[in-house]
Amino acid sequence: MKAARWVGLGQVVCEEVSLPSVADGEILIRTAYAAICGSDLHTVFLGTPPPDGSAGYLGHESVGEVVESRCAEFEPGDRVLTVPQAAVGRCLAEYQALPGSACIALPSEPPLEHLLMAQQLGTVVYALRAHPLDIAGQDVAVIGQGSAGAFFTFLLKRSGAARVLVSDKSPARLAYARTLGADLAVDARADDFRAAVLAATAGHGAGVVVEAVGSRETFPLSLELAASGATIVWFGLPEGTGDYPFSFHEFFRRRLTAHCVFGAQGEPGLESFRYAVRLIEDAAIDVAPLLSHMLPIEDVGDAFRIAQERTDNALKVSIKF
Repeated sequence: MKAARWVGLGQVVCEEVSLPSVADGEILIRTAYAAICGSDLHTVFLGTPPPDGSAGYLGHESVGEVVESRCAEFEPGDRVLTVPQAAVGRCLAEYQALPGSACIALPSEPPLEHLLMAQQLGTVVYALRAHPLDIAGQDVAVIGQGSAGAFFTFLLKRSGAARVLVSDKSPARLAYARTLGADLAVDARADDFRAAVLAATAGHGAGVVVEAVGSRETFPLSLELAASGATIVWFGLPEGTGDYPFSFHEFFRRRLTAHCVFGAQGEPGLESFRYAVRLIEDAAIDVAPLLSHMLPIEDVGDAFRIAQERTDNALKVSIKF
């Protein structure tokens, strides 16, 4: 089978490898589509490649069809969403063997490529369930409108936010954010998001701030956008292992609260992912614009480059098999 292999800093190649074996409790899935997550980009462009050069090392967002089952909950022919822990994901491969507990049965409609977006959407649903927020009537600021940031925009607006104020450096992402309910979409390449949020809120700042990028550049901004007594959600994956700048004095004096949220794959019953599937199945959210770039597995290196550089109006870069 064909599988992605991470061979060096910023380098991913497609290689021929053996099919995985299937253990008790596992299912063998023929992958139809897989998506590149921000955590994959952090791994490839900021991490150290594994010394054993493990094939199929990358990827944890995918959909496909069961071809062999040693798990009572699934049968050959079932459509599934895979939600393995990122550290053990092997989704960028034509076939993958996963525990049945890391998969969710999918309905016959809509198309699989649409349901692929339920993986990222489910992580955002989980973030808002893990630490419930009083959203109704609040002004909310979301830094970053990649797929995670866009899903925060959708869910926060749906939860009754008065206004959702967002920023990104991609015009295509900002345009999508507007369709999901963003009331103000600021191009961070040209405009000052802090000034825009303060102007929109009469100088008070936002009652809820979501940092959905994780970079050292945007992290301090999450405090600057927050009103006194606000809640901050730090969702973006940190860059590397170094310390981030942080003013505890500001955090303390302004009585802020912050949550770091990850680990949706460990949620009992995977209920957040199931809810995400229902949102897409019921057409509550239009995820079609996120299918902006769908490349074959043979071009996985180009796919990672496009996702990292955000070229050609890329919203979400995915792989097809």
